[in-house]
Amino acid sequence: MTFQEQLVKYSEYNIWANTKFIDILKSMDESDLDHEQVSSFSSLRKTFYHIWDAQSIWYMRLSGESLAGFPSKDFKGTTEEALELFHQSSVALSDYIKTISDESLNQSLDYKNLKGEPFTSDLHDILHHVLNHSTFHRGQLVTMLRNVGITTIPSTDFITYCRL
Repeated sequence: MTFQEQLVKYSEYNIWANTKFIDILKSMDESDLDHEQVSSFSSLRKTFYHIWDAQSIWYMRLSGESLAGFPSKDFKGTTEEALELFHQSSVALSDYIKTISDESLNQSLDYKNLKGEPFTSDLHDILHHVLNHSTFHRGQLVTMLRNVGITTIPSTDFITYCRL
């Protein structure tokens, strides 16, 4: 398996794992989604918005575009619409990874963060970062879900996905 093929597999895992959480979050009461909790982000909604934002921002950077702010900042739609946009950001990232070659993974990308500070990173490092970032925050979602009484949470471990 090539390095690019491994990233494709991991990006498809990212879609699968995010979908597991999207299914749970769709079924929840709005009050539970917004229940204040102690974590990196103070609610389930703010945490999944953060994953969506990060995936979207990195996808835009990879596509040569810059964003001035977080996509969710001015979002006024429903929870279901936000979850669909979250899903779409996962798919867009995976679709992007499917189009790149092994050789291009070692290329550098110049970009600016949301503060306007310039950075240069290798493409393979960016892709690992954004996929790993989602995994990190999904772990927080597990704890937050348990805090609001949801204890039946499917495994989203990578090895579980590989066993399918």
